[in-house]
Amino acid sequence: MPQTNQLRPFSFVLAVPDLERNTAYFRDALGFKAEWPEGTGWQLLSRGDVRIMIGHCPDAMPPSATGDHSYFGYLHVDDVDALHEEFVRRGALIKQAPADKPHGMREFSVATPDGHRLMIGQDLASRAGS
Repeated sequence: MPQTNQLRPFSFVLAVPDLERNTAYFRDALGFKAEWPEGTGWQLLSRGDVRIMIGHCPDAMPPSATGDHSYFGYLHVDDVDALHEEFVRRGALIKQAPADKPHGMREFSVATPDGHRLMIGQDLASRAGS
């Protein structure tokens, strides 16, 4: 029997104190495209199938104050080293360089200027096959 009301991915949602600064960072350092018009208090950023909605929340606790709870997502890619190199060239805030992990992934982490963190990984089995 088909399941109704299946959940489908849409986007991550982040509170940011400075919408323009974060929009510029996602665009310039991470290669996302701004999708929504300015002046709404929100911005939808997209890159491939990944979408991130950022909302202007100047009084919210900074994510850097939440320590390990500042991670908001984990993305899989085909070539983690190539994406890492791209992000470095663009000036992204790399928190951890690519490294092979015991759970079978090669990963790196990147942060936003406010301290939101994102893990990006590639399955080691797919890497060995390339």
